[in-house]
Amino acid sequence: MASNPKRHQALTFLLQLVFFFVVSTATSTSTASPPSKAPTVFDVLPEFGLPSGLLPDSVISYTLSEDGRFVVFLENPCYIEFDYLVYYDKTIRGKLNYGSITELEGIQVRRFFLWLGVDEIRVDLPPSDSIYFQVGFINKKLDLDQFKTVRSCYFAASGCGPRSWKQFLELPAPMEELEMLITE
Repeated sequence: MASNPKRHQALTFLLQLVFFFVVSTATSTSTASPPSKAPTVFDVLPEFGLPSGLLPDSVISYTLSEDGRFVVFLENPCYIEFDYLVYYDKTIRGKLNYGSITELEGIQVRRFFLWLGVDEIRVDLPPSDSIYFQVGFINKKLDLDQFKTVRSCYFAASGCGPRSWKQFLELPAPMEELEMLITE
């Protein structure tokens, strides 16, 4: 039986093509790394020396620019009870530096009957067991442990967020808010 040289060349070429395809596929799958998942805001905070529990678990997205400016978006405005009741607006802005958040907007803390905006959050460098919250000219030292775990928060009813002391003095509070203040 005589062999056909053209048929033999075609078969050899086909085998080489299959071999090349198998080797290139195996090489590309073995060197390719799985797609990396973008870090969450809870991953980013510790990279800057801050505890991940500074924000509630209701974060839906965030942006962080190269200069440290960030915007965090929550599902809804909400509250968390730490040593003090803390209110988180739906949008939180600030500037992230190693060991601190400055130019902070969107977080308030209740002291007595007033809601005061938190301007800055910082930790000691080198790290200690304390975290500091600056509210106006007041600097409050708190135990860092309460901010190590990301907490769930309870949602504020629409339009029922806290009033700052300026808003409290400028505008008459609706009857429902006055009743809430009296019963608290």
